Amino acid sequence: MDKTDKKIYLTFDDGPVPDITPWVLDILKQHNIKATFFCVGENIQKNTAVYQRIVDENHAIGNHTFNHLKGWNTHSKNYIQNIEKCANYVSTNLFRPPYGKLKKSQFAILNSKFKIIMWDVLSGDFDKKTSPEKCLKNVIDNVRNGSVIVFHDSIKAQKNMEYALPRFIEYAKEKGFEFDIFN
Repeated sequence: MDKTDKKIYLTFDDGPVPDITPWVLDILKQHNIKATFFCVGENIQKNTAVYQRIVDENHAIGNHTFNHLKGWNTHSKNYIQNIEKCANYVSTNLFRPPYGKLKKSQFAILNSKFKIIMWDVLSGDFDKKTSPEKCLKNVIDNVRNGSVIVFHDSIKAQKNMEYALPRFIEYAKEKGFEFDIFN
């Protein structure tokens, strides 16, 4: 994103999940921050009330496929159909491929329909080998103007994210960063 503005983009992948997404929303509300949630259609289907809260609190929403498919392991026709299935649950022009990978053929199709949002700062919160402190260090050491930061509102990321997210928000605010969302 624009490196001249002191804006950063906080994003969350894989939710909504009732055990963690409401906690994330509480933290964001406490700090008066909006974020972009890249939602898995299957999780929206299972957790409509949590999804509705994301929408009601005016966060941005992105499509993250219906079943968190790996694009490079999936026939392009099936991959696009899975994204379209997710689109039945979320109306958005934003898309993030799970695992950050697409085939060139998939990119060509999706790029005409969506604004594809990748990232430059991966918290590593999903990795059980990464400590909560290392997760925080990952984001603090790599954030800069225009950064797109990825956390995960998922059970496997919960321990690391609950430690790192509020501390990172405090750090970013102290450094004068503004939080923005994708449209």
